[in-house]
Amino acid sequence: MRLILVRHGETPTNVDYLLDTAAPGPGLTELGERQAAALPQALADEDIEAVYASTLVRTQLTAAPLAAARGLDVHVRDGIREISAGDLEMLPGDSEHGALYMRTVFAWAAGDTGLRMPGGESGSEFLARYDAVVAEAAGSGASTVALVSHGAAIRTWSAARAHNVDIPFAAAHRLANTGAVVLEGSPADGWKALSWAGATVTPSGEPGPTGEPLG
Repeated sequence: MRLILVRHGETPTNVDYLLDTAAPGPGLTELGERQAAALPQALADEDIEAVYASTLVRTQLTAAPLAAARGLDVHVRDGIREISAGDLEMLPGDSEHGALYMRTVFAWAAGDTGLRMPGGESGSEFLARYDAVVAEAAGSGASTVALVSHGAAIRTWSAARAHNVDIPFAAAHRLANTGAVVLEGSPADGWKALSWAGATVTPSGEPGPTGEPLG
């Protein structure tokens, strides 16, 4: 199966660089609306047969033009929502709080899934819910599926599940709004990232979880 993980369009709290992860969350800015409207053309070469979005408003608004262009419904699933910031909610992402958030999620990708976000979920809880939606999409019979999700969630899941995405690569390559990671594989056989925001995936092989927020 071909799996396309798309980050939502720009939101007001993206502009303010805040750790905004709670439901229902904000809508899109004017730029975010234009980004969403441009998504069908950006993915015109992809034979998308199913579209999923998270329970946060911004992903559903982003997914709507793509689904409409393909004559598809948007399947809304809680499992692909953003990683909860817990006690860090609405704190500045460009601060020690944002650095703690990213250290935590990339520690999950490195295997420390028992670690818990302060006041939030653990890595095992996040991966289980995200995996469940991916498994549902894979079981749908669709050959290509678009999941409109969130920046930190996409980067963390990809680093944990794609064999050719290492943590330094995911940490160093922050997804812009409506940026996409394209993967191929299955839950049973594993995943390979084919492209990351249009670029070829080249793992750095360097140690250490670092990065920039957020989704």
